[in-house]
Amino acid sequence: MTEVKLYDPLFIPDVELTYSIITAKFENRWIFVRHQKRSTWEIAGGHIEKEETSLEAAGRELMEETGAVKFNLDCIATYSVKMDGETRYGRLYLAEVFELGPIPDISEIAEIIFLDHLPENLTHPDIQPQLFNRTIEYLKFGN
Repeated sequence: MTEVKLYDPLFIPDVELTYSIITAKFENRWIFVRHQKRSTWEIAGGHIEKEETSLEAAGRELMEETGAVKFNLDCIATYSVKMDGETRYGRLYLAEVFELGPIPDISEIAEIIFLDHLPENLTHPDIQPQLFNRTIEYLKFGN
């Protein structure tokens, strides 16, 4: 069983942050990505590299996975995922994308889609809906 918990954006866990996940909008539609090795859809994001902040990772992952060139990023939550007895932490960001370029050649992403809702065929169906719903709540109510 997978357990997702959401915290204040400024919450600092006792362990290092592992992931930055970015719910991104472009021209009022959500951006979702498909990894080259999968047939399922994902919210953009990935691992935080050594010596990189979660914000830096969010910007890098957004650019690498979607081709975003100009964008704003806001941290809207810290989150944890407990799976198989192990808990990892990450930060959830909201991106407003103003300009897209091509997906870089170094990217593991095969394609992106633009939707007004969360796709049904998700890579992580036990995690992504909760993060997406937090984004929707943030847009409606703020923190």
